[in-house]
Amino acid sequence: MDNVLKRINMSDAKSVNVLLGGYFKPSKAHILTTGDENAFMSDVPYASAVDNLMYAIVCTRPDIAQVMGVISRYMGNPEKEYWRAVKWILRYLKGSSDITLCYDGTDVCLHRYVDTDFAGDVDSRKSTTGYIFTLISGVVSWVSRL
Repeated sequence: MDNVLKRINMSDAKSVNVLLGGYFKPSKAHILTTGDENAFMSDVPYASAVDNLMYAIVCTRPDIAQVMGVISRYMGNPEKEYWRAVKWILRYLKGSSDITLCYDGTDVCLHRYVDTDFAGDVDSRKSTTGYIFTLISGVVSWVSRL
């Protein structure tokens, strides 16, 4: 993740301890209206940063799966609000880089946890559902989908 932070000039950014909160509710109703904002976003490595974050989800960071599912829906027409959210997620990963998936213990039982929000998507009123399976106190499978 350090390489990604260097690439977008965020190596010295302050880290944060909280992933995006409930205040971040993107919507298709947000449309780029100004030429200045279009010009700004054309120079932003939005797709590259989102791609790197999606790779992190698959490999080691299931904690950002839900918010990345939301962010990636706006790849075709992102605006500054989404770019600020991506930078916040990167700052969160910087602050939580010491968190790891650990497999220890004697509990060989497979546990499952499921959660959903009710009509959490502002545009479609669809729900986001996620699940996690753990084995020997470590996560072995996870999903978050609309």
